[in-house]
Amino acid sequence: MKNIKRRDFLRNTGIVTAGVLVSRVPLFASPVTRLMLAKGSQAFDKKLDPEWVRSLYKRGAVTSYLKSKNELQYIGMPVGGINCGTVYLGGDGRLWLWDIFNKNQEGIEPKVVEWNSDVQGMGTKVRSRDGACYIQPSKDIRPLEQGFAIKVKYRGNTIIKRIHQDDWDEIKFEATYPVAIVHYIDTKLPLEIKLTAFSPFIPLDEDNSNIPVTIQSFEIKNTGTETIEVEIAGWLENAINKFSATANGDGKRINTMVNKTDHVSVFATFKPEDEAKYVEAGDTGSMCLSFIGKNATGISSFSLPFSAASFNPKTTNEVAVNADEKLIAGIVSTQKLLPGKTIKKDFAISWHFPNVGKRINVPDARTGHYYLNKFSDALAVADYVAGRFSYLSSQTALWKKTWYDSSMPHWFMERTFSNISALATTTSHRFKTGRSWAWEGVGACEGNCTHVWQYAQAIGRIFPGIERDNRQRVDLGISLQADGGIWFRGEYDKEPAIDGQAGRVLGCLREHQMSADNTFLKNNWTKIKRATQFVINQDKNGDGMTDTPMENTLDAVWDGEIAWIVGLCIAAVKAGAVMAEEMNDTTFADSCKEYVAKGTKNMDELLFNGEYYIHRPDAVKGRKGIGSYNTCHIDQVLGQSWAWQVGLGRINDKEKTLSALRSLWQYNFMQDVGPFEKQHTGWRPYALPGESGMVMNTNPKNEPHPYGESATWQMGYFYECMTGFEHQVASHLMAEEMTDEALVLTRAIHDRYHAFKRNPFNEIECSDHYGRAMASYGTFITACGFEYHGPKGFIRFAPKWDKENFKTPFTTAQGWGTYSQTKTAGKQEHLFELKYGSLQLQKISLEKVDEQKVNDILVTMNGQKIPVDFLQTGTTILVALVQPINIQTNESLIVSI
Repeated sequence: MKNIKRRDFLRNTGIVTAGVLVSRVPLFASPVTRLMLAKGSQAFDKKLDPEWVRSLYKRGAVTSYLKSKNELQYIGMPVGGINCGTVYLGGDGRLWLWDIFNKNQEGIEPKVVEWNSDVQGMGTKVRSRDGACYIQPSKDIRPLEQGFAIKVKYRGNTIIKRIHQDDWDEIKFEATYPVAIVHYIDTKLPLEIKLTAFSPFIPLDEDNSNIPVTIQSFEIKNTGTETIEVEIAGWLENAINKFSATANGDGKRINTMVNKTDHVSVFATFKPEDEAKYVEAGDTGSMCLSFIGKNATGISSFSLPFSAASFNPKTTNEVAVNADEKLIAGIVSTQKLLPGKTIKKDFAISWHFPNVGKRINVPDARTGHYYLNKFSDALAVADYVAGRFSYLSSQTALWKKTWYDSSMPHWFMERTFSNISALATTTSHRFKTGRSWAWEGVGACEGNCTHVWQYAQAIGRIFPGIERDNRQRVDLGISLQADGGIWFRGEYDKEPAIDGQAGRVLGCLREHQMSADNTFLKNNWTKIKRATQFVINQDKNGDGMTDTPMENTLDAVWDGEIAWIVGLCIAAVKAGAVMAEEMNDTTFADSCKEYVAKGTKNMDELLFNGEYYIHRPDAVKGRKGIGSYNTCHIDQVLGQSWAWQVGLGRINDKEKTLSALRSLWQYNFMQDVGPFEKQHTGWRPYALPGESGMVMNTNPKNEPHPYGESATWQMGYFYECMTGFEHQVASHLMAEEMTDEALVLTRAIHDRYHAFKRNPFNEIECSDHYGRAMASYGTFITACGFEYHGPKGFIRFAPKWDKENFKTPFTTAQGWGTYSQTKTAGKQEHLFELKYGSLQLQKISLEKVDEQKVNDILVTMNGQKIPVDFLQTGTTILVALVQPINIQTNESLIVSI
């Protein structure tokens, strides 16, 4: 409670994390006024409707898509476990796509679409990696028979309705990943019917989130005055070896009834005539249709097309048919429903296909999928899910409630989080060895590409154990070379990419911060140091600015001193300095600091053209090769953007950084990209005429050869809108208090992916469910002003708006929960509510809503007063607990100022 001197406080609490005590000057003008009147900003030139801008801040309601508005046909929300393939939930509640058979094809639907302009040397052909599903969204891909139906006996009538958009007056889909709710409306029935669909998804628990299962939970309420009899039937085709064994004589498809104390299931297998022939097939395995509970009847051979007779079939314990015949399992549950009462019926579909497929050509892949460590077949999955159903479903529901129970807008919470669903697609894999491996997008560009995945901020916050393992096993293991270089695609491209290298060093700091203790850093420090030194060594002339030509994320080797790469390397080396200090490696820390000081000074002086940061050509080669040169490039202050994600404070001069961001807003953000696209060729269609977005590069100076003297196919990138880059800029805009611009840009992406146009859960770059799109989570981080350092027990919140009544979810190394802050007359209250796990704290950084001096701080946990010291610097308040505390599940900490 006592207020002590700054120097003593810093020494006593051991605060050395850069950025923790950085001065943050609030902007007191209202968002709209600031947008319209900000001096030096051209934001007002966008002629945005002030009312519309204001609306972006409103809490609003969950995004709901309707059948009546033709908004259901493209929806495909991943509802299988992470790293378990792709199963989509459609807008009407039907499951589709079923990419669980280890094909590892490029794109969710490999296809080539004719387009009206040239695309990257492909003529007018658009492949999956070029945006085929953007201009022609996929729908109705149903390689196997599966569905649900409801039979209602009401007033002497029998009414049968499939879970299918054709059978209902209205359907409403609530787009709240990882749990969707679908409402079915028939004005003639006195019933409220909803489907809750999900796969277990529990942040910090990657194992229980990595289950090959989808849950379909139906709730039916009788809103009438008479008793109604309700039957629900579910069915599933035996698709084992469906693609590899198609002829009579290949073997037998077998469905076996299983009745256990906690589930009723039909177990689907295949018995081949020649087992060796199918041992490596991607569709060799098993599936299982299950009802959680006892009140159901399994059907080993279910009849289709669907009819009333399907509810009352003759069945046996086991049915076998030839490989060229279709065999469908079914389960029916019947119950009488009294007026005003609700019934709940939980179904599960599990799968188990061990072979990863030969397109992923790394030794770990030959061991099979990660879920093999826990499950021997699909029935074992059903056993596990049924036995732990209450825990798995309640924890998933708790996370959904925690995430969306925020004061921030529903649409914003949806867009910044939903891209982590890429982990539940065939973009992302995890092998039995524990190694995580990913394409850039579904089936395209292999090997955890560092210069793509370093943008993804979501995994490190939601499943930090996966990212720690990936740093240690791959970047600092398989890929690390003697000189410190990190192969940018693991075994596939045995050379480093400079931006990926720097991003992985920064990732090591994030992974350390998202740890409970120093184990990760201690075990990996010598390798992290080597990787950081590699970055330093790429500065050949010793001015702190990387100048060694190397591969980067725009798939070319650029010469010269390039602002976005220089800044990213400065941020990486600053991260290296922070980690070195924590390891008491003062010599290396001093070396890093010297590099950072020189680099920052020279970048600000030599790579800033008065408006924005640029690419200075090589003194000898000039502009012969490709580069961004004097153009306005989307990533020009990427290093500063990354720095805000891990609490590194300022990398570049504040005013120059703001000028750069204003330039991006003025020149690169377009309310209609159509006119710009019409002037250029070679771009891939990731945004279309009439849509808003931020393009990669513009040429404000109207130079004749802005991207170099030699035309190359990569120039097409400069004219595109790629969501991962846009999200990165949005996160930076948010960090710099340019909240209007951040929300407008994020909303532009959200609107491009409205369900009327295309799948809202599939942000496309080089193929579907692109990894870089998980940069969206970074915008959530900066909106909260969140910083965290687990080993130090440090946490910070400094929300960018609604500071007097703010609420948000948060995740830490071992726990997650809700943070809120309120202000009433003369008092601020900050509440930490832990919903899951545990949270160790010793240092808490908060923002005073006004600039008045703090007289006293009271900290309590579970009603007990906690002794603290505090330091106020401007509006920043740093609270130091005399002793660390450990908050457990369902406990709360209150800080009263």
